[in-house]
Amino acid sequence: MFLLFAAIILFILGKACYRLYFHPLRSFPGPKLAAITTLYEAYFAVIKDGQFIWEIGRLHDKYGPIVRITPDELHIRDASFYNEIYSGGSRVTEKPKSYVRIFGVPESMVATVDHNHHHLRRKILNKYFSKRSISDVQPLIQEKIETLMQHFRKAHGDQNIINLYVGFSALTGDIISNYAYGTDYCFLRDISRSNEIKEAAEAFGSFGHILKLLPFDMPRLRCIPSKVMEKISPAAARVVRLHEKIGQQSKLVMSSKQTMSPPHTVFEALIDPSLPAEERTLDRLQDEGFVLLGAGTETTSWALTVTMFYLLSNQELFYQLHEELKTVMPQPTDTPNLSTLEALSLLRAVVHEGLRLSFGVLTRLPRVAPLDALNYKGHIIPPGTPVSETTYFIHMDRHYFPDPHTFNPRRWLGTAEERRNLESMIVSFSKGSRQCLGINLAYAELFLTLATLVRRFELKLIDTTLDDVEPYRDHFLIVPKNGQTGVKVLVTQEYA
Repeated sequence: MFLLFAAIILFILGKACYRLYFHPLRSFPGPKLAAITTLYEAYFAVIKDGQFIWEIGRLHDKYGPIVRITPDELHIRDASFYNEIYSGGSRVTEKPKSYVRIFGVPESMVATVDHNHHHLRRKILNKYFSKRSISDVQPLIQEKIETLMQHFRKAHGDQNIINLYVGFSALTGDIISNYAYGTDYCFLRDISRSNEIKEAAEAFGSFGHILKLLPFDMPRLRCIPSKVMEKISPAAARVVRLHEKIGQQSKLVMSSKQTMSPPHTVFEALIDPSLPAEERTLDRLQDEGFVLLGAGTETTSWALTVTMFYLLSNQELFYQLHEELKTVMPQPTDTPNLSTLEALSLLRAVVHEGLRLSFGVLTRLPRVAPLDALNYKGHIIPPGTPVSETTYFIHMDRHYFPDPHTFNPRRWLGTAEERRNLESMIVSFSKGSRQCLGINLAYAELFLTLATLVRRFELKLIDTTLDDVEPYRDHFLIVPKNGQTGVKVLVTQEYA
């Protein structure tokens, strides 16, 4: 027993010595404890519950713009270097295997590590999320927005409070389920309750940091039936139940003999007979469905929620936007096309400022350049090193966004060149070859929903403060200080 104990101690000391004095990242600045063990991150991420992002900020304040935050990973806080990490050119860019394993969707595009394999999978889906394709989907988006507006109308008559976050999650969930499967999940039938996609996303965030510490990943967790998982971890059970539901839907898609040529839905495209057989498996369809439904629901609904909060916190700005919308929507029920709305300067500014302060995902998104060394201000980053930046630090950079905590759409109303420069700093959807696939769909939902809601209704915030929208915990998604309770409003007027 003594020899075993001594061997373990020697192994730990030897590993610590290697990481401090012989590791390829040994010369990079940062705390020695972070260089020795991932438990440094675990303390802030798990014990302190989602606080590692703020510790990273503190480390940058102390050590400078590049910091070794774990034994094998570097973090950079410099907006000017973002495009080097998240490259969209010919350079091979991958994700760390240790990062994608925690999502439990190994057959999805987002978890595909190999650069060429990822390129193949993305190419299949690209045309369904192109600007042109999303423009063709406007009738579907507008139809779902109209359903949501009926709830606002009823709430006005009944003087009921609406939770914008729940309502917007129902909207985006119904849009992506229709577009992905051609099947309506009908979340908009009842916006008084949270939907299962929203619940699963929030649940994953609550235990995602823990998964980094476990010797197994989500696919093995999914081997446990959801009823058993419910007794072990109710949060994990929500994720498993959603994955099971998507699996059932995927089986229906695969067994259907009605697949159109050309395919009409995203998932018909994924089982197109022209694809290699290994790309048309149930696991592939199920994992991609899980990602598309989750990503296509939560980040956009949160951006809508945050944007409306800030608009309603500044009534003068709200009315200015309302007046601008009247120029292309003389009647409250008018539905101009997307390109008309995108040309409205104040609406576009509001959308960008809302994206800036909703951040997309809060957690860092590491990338790996497996074949190339990166040079950051004389620091040579070895090939294969996970490197990341964090959206929050980019969007709150005072150099680009003076007074960054203030919601100020007017910062976006400068010259065309000034606007382009600022827009290049919005990284809610990441950038490069692994940029969020749904960026055009998200923009369409933002423009169409905000225009319809602001033109049609006057709203008042109820029991909602900055503590309900500002980031406080990193659960992959944002958790404010008051938790994910949403933004509550009362409909005070319906414009005639």
